[in-house]
Amino acid sequence: MTSNPKKRSALGKGLGALLESSSSDNSTATAPAVTPTAVSGGVALIPISSIEANPFNPRTNFEKDALNELKDSIAIHGIIQPLTVRKLSKDKYQLISGERRFRASQLAGLEEVPAYIRVANDQSMLEMALVENIQREDLNAIEVALSYQRLIDEIGLTQDQLSQKISKGRTSITNHLRLLKLPAEIQLGVRDNLISMGHARALVSSGDENRQLDLYRQIIDFQLSVREIEELIRTNTSRTSEETPNVPKTASTPELSTIQEVFKNHLSDRISSKVEIKKTHSGSGKILINFSSEVDLNRIIELLNKTQ
Repeated sequence: MTSNPKKRSALGKGLGALLESSSSDNSTATAPAVTPTAVSGGVALIPISSIEANPFNPRTNFEKDALNELKDSIAIHGIIQPLTVRKLSKDKYQLISGERRFRASQLAGLEEVPAYIRVANDQSMLEMALVENIQREDLNAIEVALSYQRLIDEIGLTQDQLSQKISKGRTSITNHLRLLKLPAEIQLGVRDNLISMGHARALVSSGDENRQLDLYRQIIDFQLSVREIEELIRTNTSRTSEETPNVPKTASTPELSTIQEVFKNHLSDRISSKVEIKKTHSGSGKILINFSSEVDLNRIIELLNKTQ
């Protein structure tokens, strides 16, 4: 079959380049065997429009800048690692793994992508998707924990079986699963990188939900380290939930100077939005500007740009 030069060039210097040089001794040992048509069990070039996303993918957030970087790389070099799909019908496929590459390929305007083709029912597909994503993708701690929990609940694995399947220690699995006991607000904070997994692990054993949320907000407001929050929890282990927390010195809020108060009020009046200045004793801190909507944010940006 004669290949389409336009579509072949869309693969750039990635898998397409390897395939074109597959007759050489240097490339045949590493390049996957690709067929121009989709054959179950092999690798083929598949129209990207024929692939639908995987509803079982544990990753829910795709960082925009990283996705654009991958898009630029694919546009230049092509796809080196094929996607993995399952065949639904003659011309329809569902993604098992590789959703970041799939999305970036769409952004890069590729018409075809190389893919391993597998036949799998929903349960085995879910297991493959979860295991491959845990091992290959940079999931945040909550996404990893949710993947572990789904493998336990929906596949029926024990923690020991899961440990063997993904080559992770049982302690690591247990620590991740414990994060799912935290209030939703804290889980979202881990997902959005507002606090680290170390912070979250400390909060798990800090008390009831109200206590956990109180400590979580102190971490955010006062930029507490993991050691500081552990010390705060340790010094309050014998206190009841009604008692006032024994907040360490680093968690007290330094007062603003007169000049800083005037600046805060002036800026708030200038942009017609609430402005907060939060300082730490080390001299660092942050200026927070509140906005109510995308339109309100654009209004504030426009006002600030006019002052430059």
